[in-house]
Amino acid sequence: MRTELVSEPGDAGRPNEDFASVGLPASGQGGSLVVLDGVTPPADGGGCLHSVPWFTARLGGALTELTVSLPDVPLSELLSRALTRTAESHAAICDLSHPRTPQATVVLARWSPAAVEYLVLSDSSLLVESPDGAVTALLDDRLARLPRSALATDALVDATLRNKEGGFFTAAADPSVAARAVTGALPRGEVRALAALTDGAARWVERFAQGDWADCLTVVRKEGPQSLVDRVRTLERADADRVPPRRGKTHDDATVVYVEL
Repeated sequence: MRTELVSEPGDAGRPNEDFASVGLPASGQGGSLVVLDGVTPPADGGGCLHSVPWFTARLGGALTELTVSLPDVPLSELLSRALTRTAESHAAICDLSHPRTPQATVVLARWSPAAVEYLVLSDSSLLVESPDGAVTALLDDRLARLPRSALATDALVDATLRNKEGGFFTAAADPSVAARAVTGALPRGEVRALAALTDGAARWVERFAQGDWADCLTVVRKEGPQSLVDRVRTLERADADRVPPRRGKTHDDATVVYVEL
C-alpha cells in the first residue's frame, strides 16, 4: 500500500485550518482516511472561544479513532458520534448555536478486503480510480449549485443557506448533519486508488481549469500530492494580478491525501 499526505496553509502567518490523517489498524486489514477543511470564521468571531484548528483537530482525531476502531459502524454514524463528542467538549462555555460556530467540510473513506466506503459533506472532494484507470469524483455539490447572487455576503449565507434546507451543510455542532452527507460503498475490487482533496487543492480543476479530475489524479499519482499543491500556488500567484480581482482568498489551505490500495 502507498500512502502520501500533504497539507499546506494558504498564508504562512495563519494556522492551517485543514486536518488530514490515514489510519491503518493493527490487524493490517483495511484502513481509513480523514480530510477536514475548517471554515474560516468572520472577523467578529463565531460565538466560540476556540479556534477552527482546535475544532478540526478534535473532530479529525475522533474520526481517525472511530473509523479504525469501529469497522462495522457506518461512516455517517461515526461522524454523528464524533460531532457529539467534539460538541460536548466545549458546549458548556461556547455558543454552539451560532451559525459560524467552528465547522468543517468532511471527506471520509474506509476500506476493507470487501469494500470501500465513503462519505463527503460540503465542498471537499474524493476521487476514486478503478483498475482500468477511470476516475470518478464523489462530490457533495449543493454549494456549487447555488446561484452566486445567494452567496453575495457572509451574512446572507449564514441567515439563509448555511446548514439549512435548500442550502448546504457542514459539520459543526449538530450531529444530525451526518445524515445529510453523500455516502456509499464500492466493491473493493473496483477501486485501485483514492485521492481526497480540500477545495484549496481542488482549485487546479475547479478554479483554474487545468484539467479534469482524471488529470488531477494523474498528477498526484505520478508527481505526488506536493506537486499538485505547488501547481496551485503558482496559478494563484499568477492570478493575483487579475483586474478586477477574483472573488475569494488568493491562497487557501490545501490538503491532499493519496492512497493506493
